[in-house]
Amino acid sequence: MQELVRNEVDGKAGIARIILNRPERRNALNTGMVTELMDSLALADADDRIRVVALSGAGPDFCAGADLEEIREAVEQGILASLVDAEALGELFLLLRRMDTPVIAVVHGRALAGGCGLATACDMVLAASDARFGYPEVRLGFVPAMVMAILRRSVGEKRAFELISLGETIEADVAESIGLVNRVFPADLFEAEVDGFLRDLSSRSASAVSLGKRLLYQIDGASFEAAIRTGAQVNALARLTDDCQDGIDAFLERGGS
Repeated sequence: MQELVRNEVDGKAGIARIILNRPERRNALNTGMVTELMDSLALADADDRIRVVALSGAGPDFCAGADLEEIREAVEQGILASLVDAEALGELFLLLRRMDTPVIAVVHGRALAGGCGLATACDMVLAASDARFGYPEVRLGFVPAMVMAILRRSVGEKRAFELISLGETIEADVAESIGLVNRVFPADLFEAEVDGFLRDLSSRSASAVSLGKRLLYQIDGASFEAAIRTGAQVNALARLTDDCQDGIDAFLERGGS
């Protein structure tokens, strides 16, 4: 039986690579793939060697979205089956936020509909210059509801509404300019540039990156005062980590330079 998700772990580099593996279906998300993906993410997050997770797609595309045949089957079974199916994808998005380890979407080819949503749900997005992004659900009379909260936070209300109401596909540089993508690399140098980026991120303090991620999402929706107070708590906690204490000692030994 074909693995719907492949896993490659480089413990020495601290990098776990998780690859969506339905290239014949443009890596369309079905129940089996979502389940395997969640299992792979959980295993990577529990592995003390792993400092960064890279999520990519096998074949020419990152992910074309949800498996429409499976959605049709759920619709035929009634509203409860559709709700269970939608909630499974929601749990995947929540897991990505709850993980201590940063998850980086590595996008080549097309990231459309739920595939674009999956990339948006990751902590950062790296794109090849020939990558394409979009939420074309409106063309099918559908709504990208599961990713709405994340998309709105990433690009703002007006950009988000434009993306979901027109359903247009945008190029990587446009996606970067509106905040949907962090960095765009030349397509012919994509693998090497991504590898360098992942290794650079992996070299950073794991505790500092994890605490920073936790704080970033924890203060989402909080009042200004609550966010400042939460920040103070995380600041105090970060000072107690070995990474922080070692970093301060090294800085002071260099004479504060």
